[in-house]
Amino acid sequence: MNALEIRVLSDDATTVAMLADLLIETVAAGGSVSFMHPLPVEPARDFWRKSLAAAARGERAVLGAWQDGVLAGTVTLLLDFPPNQPHRAEIAKLMTGRDHRGKGIATRLMRAAEELAVEKGRTLLVLDTASETGAAGLYERLGFTLTGAIPDFALKPHGGLTGTLIYWKRIGAGGRTLS
Repeated sequence: MNALEIRVLSDDATTVAMLADLLIETVAAGGSVSFMHPLPVEPARDFWRKSLAAAARGERAVLGAWQDGVLAGTVTLLLDFPPNQPHRAEIAKLMTGRDHRGKGIATRLMRAAEELAVEKGRTLLVLDTASETGAAGLYERLGFTLTGAIPDFALKPHGGLTGTLIYWKRIGAGGRTLS
């Protein structure tokens, strides 16, 4: 197996198609990432085109983890906040392909996102995750602090409501970095 490579993604047809496939797979498996099942290909591709266009404007960064030429996972770092919040960034859309889970890819993506946030001068990271099937354990192992839970926050991809857990972490000059 080749080494894992994490890099900032840009808008090209192949990358968009791979991101869309990963999003569709995640939603089909019950991942609470803002979409409902079944997720058609074109809306998934449109989401990623818009996301990568926002990245090109500096409003976010989309990172991809590549292994053996395959997109194994992705995470988005949201950077566009109001003038009174220039110090923070938000983690969104952390996804790892089903065949790549349990191999530390999500941890590596989160470390890369945190490093990029620090490079961008951010001192606070926030995120939310589904209370039932989310990645709470991962985030807590990475030093995020649970603020609280909101019940019935969103629909699950296959129907029914799920709560969300809100996390935060001081980074860079504002706190410790991932170990």
